[in-house]
Amino acid sequence: MAKLLVLTVLGIGLALFRDHRSSYKTRFNAFREVKPVELPNCNLVKGIERGSEDLEILTNGLAFISSGLKYPGIKSFEPDKPGTILLMDLNEKHPTVLELEITGSNFDLASFNPHGISTFTDEDNVVYLLVVNHPDFKTTVELFKFQEEEKSLLHLKTIRHKLLPNVNDIVAVGPEHFYATNDHYFVHPYLRSWELYLGLSWSYVVYYTPNETRVVAEGFDFANGISVSPDGKYVYIAELLAHKIHVYEKHANWTLTPLKSLDFDTLVDNISVDPVTGDLWVGCHPNGMRIFYYDPENPPASEVLRIQNILTEEPKVTVVYADNGTVLQGSTVASVYKGKLLVGTVFQKALYCEL
Repeated sequence: MAKLLVLTVLGIGLALFRDHRSSYKTRFNAFREVKPVELPNCNLVKGIERGSEDLEILTNGLAFISSGLKYPGIKSFEPDKPGTILLMDLNEKHPTVLELEITGSNFDLASFNPHGISTFTDEDNVVYLLVVNHPDFKTTVELFKFQEEEKSLLHLKTIRHKLLPNVNDIVAVGPEHFYATNDHYFVHPYLRSWELYLGLSWSYVVYYTPNETRVVAEGFDFANGISVSPDGKYVYIAELLAHKIHVYEKHANWTLTPLKSLDFDTLVDNISVDPVTGDLWVGCHPNGMRIFYYDPENPPASEVLRIQNILTEEPKVTVVYADNGTVLQGSTVASVYKGKLLVGTVFQKALYCEL
């Protein structure tokens, strides 16, 4: 209630000042143009036409891809179709995508609206896929068991919690244990829009278990992608509208302590971590205004960053790929496997490259 009162007061006061619009445009990088950075061996993935918002590659080269996201204020090319989870085998010479069948009597396929995803492989090599879902623009986390031979997902459980109202991305640390980013504090669309416009930095990160759920980090201007280091000691959080990636130290009791932050000239979305090198691969939006205000004549650009040695005093940041939207629009995620790069987008296509 206190935050609602503050929001009302701030809304009335700040709305009177037109110069706040410049701050809004700065946060969204409204004036950034992209200098293309091309890769020589890239092709668009056949069968992906309505987004590949998040993806996760297993150690054996199988990639899960969430497709068909419908998110408030974001373009959707097929708004009447439910979302899907796609499978791609990066060991193939010319990999293609396959839609995974979802089984389970209690799962509503018609309202499936997948967002961030994460996998966990247990000691018996059972692969669990956790999917952020927005049925009717609410938030649940769906737990699936991957059945490789059947090329299907068995739905095991739907997770709901009051501290998971606006989940964007998750990183699994157990079959039912994960960290999650809430990209907004408010649920109501009107209040969400003011929160976004005013840059209130009230979004937060939660640690979830079936027995206990708590806020472990807060104060973000649109908390977005989240991932964990290969050794499990650090958690990386992307703060989209502050153009930052935060490094947190993870403790034995699952609490987080801020360690450092990196600033970028782009809106950082999802974070993938190379399990071999520990490098971060980040899908980015050079100009966020073009994502939220879609114009096919001036489409959103794409950008992929590679961050090496992030824990050192001088991390190395490389723009691996950049496109002005003529090929790839609105990149959200990038991940690598044995010299191959897969780049996903919020509502358009996906790009496959041999590095």
